[in-house]
Amino acid sequence: MRLPLSWLQEYAAVELSADDDAGVAEMSWRLTNCGLEVESVETVGHDITGVIVGEVLGIEELTGFNKPIRYCHVSAGDGQERHVICGAGNFVVGDRVPLALPGSVLPGGFEIGARKIYGRVSEGMICSPAELGIGDDHTGIMVLAPDAPLGADFVSYAGLRDVVFDINVTPDKGFALSVRGVARELAISYAVPFTDPAGPVPSAVTGAGEGPGGAYPARIEDPTGCDRFVLREVLGVDPSAPTPLAMAVRLARSGQRSVSLAVDVTNYLMLELGQPLHAYDKAQLVGAVVVRRARPGEKLETIDHVVRELDAEDILIADDSGPIGLAGTMGGVHTEVSESTSDVVIEAGHFSARGVARMSRRHRLGSEASARFERGVDTELQRRASARAAAMLAEHGGGRVVPGCTYASVPVEPITITMDAGYPDRVAGVAYGTDTVTARLRDVGCTVASASGDRLIVSPPSWRPDITDPADLAEEVIRLEGYQNIPVHAVRAAGGRGLTGRQRLRRATGRALAYQGFVEVTTDPFASAADFDRLQLPADDARRLAVRLSNPLSDDEPLMRTTLLPGLMRTLARNVGRGFSDVLLFEFGLVFRPRPDGASFAPILPVDRSPSASEIAQLEAALPDQPLHAGVVLAGNAAPAGWWGPGRPAGWQDAIEAARTVLRASRVRFAIRTAHYEPWHPGRCAAVVVQDCEGREQVVAHAGELHPRVIAAFGLPVRSAAMELDLSVVEAAADALGPRQARPLSSYPVAVQDVALIVAQAVPAAKVESALRVGAAQAGDVLLEDLSLFDVYTGDQAGEGHKSLAYTLRFRAPDRTLTAEEVAAARDAAVAEAVRQTGAVLRSG
Repeated sequence: MRLPLSWLQEYAAVELSADDDAGVAEMSWRLTNCGLEVESVETVGHDITGVIVGEVLGIEELTGFNKPIRYCHVSAGDGQERHVICGAGNFVVGDRVPLALPGSVLPGGFEIGARKIYGRVSEGMICSPAELGIGDDHTGIMVLAPDAPLGADFVSYAGLRDVVFDINVTPDKGFALSVRGVARELAISYAVPFTDPAGPVPSAVTGAGEGPGGAYPARIEDPTGCDRFVLREVLGVDPSAPTPLAMAVRLARSGQRSVSLAVDVTNYLMLELGQPLHAYDKAQLVGAVVVRRARPGEKLETIDHVVRELDAEDILIADDSGPIGLAGTMGGVHTEVSESTSDVVIEAGHFSARGVARMSRRHRLGSEASARFERGVDTELQRRASARAAAMLAEHGGGRVVPGCTYASVPVEPITITMDAGYPDRVAGVAYGTDTVTARLRDVGCTVASASGDRLIVSPPSWRPDITDPADLAEEVIRLEGYQNIPVHAVRAAGGRGLTGRQRLRRATGRALAYQGFVEVTTDPFASAADFDRLQLPADDARRLAVRLSNPLSDDEPLMRTTLLPGLMRTLARNVGRGFSDVLLFEFGLVFRPRPDGASFAPILPVDRSPSASEIAQLEAALPDQPLHAGVVLAGNAAPAGWWGPGRPAGWQDAIEAARTVLRASRVRFAIRTAHYEPWHPGRCAAVVVQDCEGREQVVAHAGELHPRVIAAFGLPVRSAAMELDLSVVEAAADALGPRQARPLSSYPVAVQDVALIVAQAVPAAKVESALRVGAAQAGDVLLEDLSLFDVYTGDQAGEGHKSLAYTLRFRAPDRTLTAEEVAAARDAAVAEAVRQTGAVLRSG
């Protein structure tokens, strides 16, 4: 939120000049220490020089051009007449305007000089709001009040020289979305007087007394959506009345566009008080105004000219004609004030924070009003804010205020909190004392009374709906005393621990994948049902059973992911779309699987104590299973092209090798088998099976080339491949293996043997490899140190329906050099077992 220093100083008596850089820096520091982070500080108006208040003495219309051009005679108050070329037509003779004479400098360092244009010499410029940096209106000249002092410095007259603080207001501090809230924080920090801008209702507005009055009729039909609703009337407002210059400048400094007097007044008071207001054209209202929920089939065209289909949970403002606004969010186009509106009805309400938030998100419609109602608005501000709006419209627009107001309300139970006076001390580890705690709570606006013992009874103010329990009160005390004053003690790490086995495994796995050229990414844990359709998952696939969020960040992704693949595929497509043709990505992340017997909602636990064992058990029972998965996707070349030749395309083999890489790092026994599993291509998909210590098998991964329809659905390059592995199962199996036992190193030479075996096409290479290992193990103390497949041949010499698999076997003995006879015996034993298990034939030649 952007707020000018001068506006804050109007209510917090802080003596500070906009030219005092050190003072401005200190104020920024104080606001940040109060919990209101200042993201930037902008000095404005200091780069404008030489602009004065001028008067238009005469206007000569020039012809012969493609657009209207006026040759204006102006006075700068020094007795000399000057001439200025201008293309705007919204001013007349006698108007006072901002005049930039030759030598003046406008925002951005734009220097004004005398120059010949359209056949005449222009001695300066008559300025628009945009040219002076106080708005974005280029369409017309800024016309000043008739009593603007002729010849006066315009920067000083308009109050342009200022400092603007851009404050990041967190969701729990709705009170700070206003000058009122931030000025109160400054007054507390500087220990100076604070003047509340939400003062008593002006007598000119109340008339005979504040009550039902004669204002426009209204009622609350649904008290769950609204508990305060006020309407006031101002009749006979001049539609052409300009917005006062000071108001327009402050709105511009705060990032608001000037629209009309009625709209500007409501926006101005929203920024000043934190209470959103809305102005209706009374002539367009039909019957009483009602706050209610939407009915089936209703629609509303909002002022952004979007026709919205309404939901039964939407909180509406309606009259006899139907919906006229989304409560606390945006009004309807048919009842908004226009250029001809003279009778205005002002609305101020207090709407359900949760209801407005859900409605705003449902319609994807955020507004300044909804941002405030979502965070909480003062429940007792509606009558005062609407009264100020009525008084300002009457003062600046020449209207007549109808005395009194229509005030519909629902009883609201006041909040009372009982707190130990020493509770903030225990939370912060600092001895504040009861007097300090009481003083700080009263600074915030709370009423504090003493109870029996050392306990306090606290009633938060109406403008702080975020204070609901002792922890909130402790936070206020600690915040105002200064987080920086809490002592810091470095925690001493216990020696002799280090990383756990699972942490070491994850690091080793990540390094191994990185060595192969993969890049780690982190994707969002959210998903949609459309993702499951794009993955071609069957209707009964367990991955379609997902946890649904009650309040998702995006309505397009209301589910928690059950697989890593959609997020990885979108990241792959994004990188390929930005010109990276060779992409290998991996991710370690949790997936979320609902438990069949899990609770629907987790219990909400108190925050003033540690949870009990039973409460923790309830929380755990309500959570879904969250196994850790590892996923990879790859496209393009796995090995780059260069002077050495063309690159090697990435394929299903690389995806399977990624699974092998992860499992080799874990030391868990595994096997690769063919599989049919979505979203992989049938015939190009492998399942990875691990064995525990008791020989039980479990599928932990699938890898291979993605199905063409999946590739098309996600916009991936053809032949893209992927792998997903349940790392939690692998970690559990690795834990059961115990510590790694280092193999003794043999100083004797290795004996290398190559064998080629012809097997049927359907026989997996993994099965042949397993048989060779079993056979070699029967060769006494001759150790098969390594076994690797180095060639696959499917030509004519292998025979129809067969393939030749060539392996390298490395043998070594721990205590001697192997003889040729021992090596041959070990090789023959390995081949014999492969022949027995797979029907292989030893290939010769």
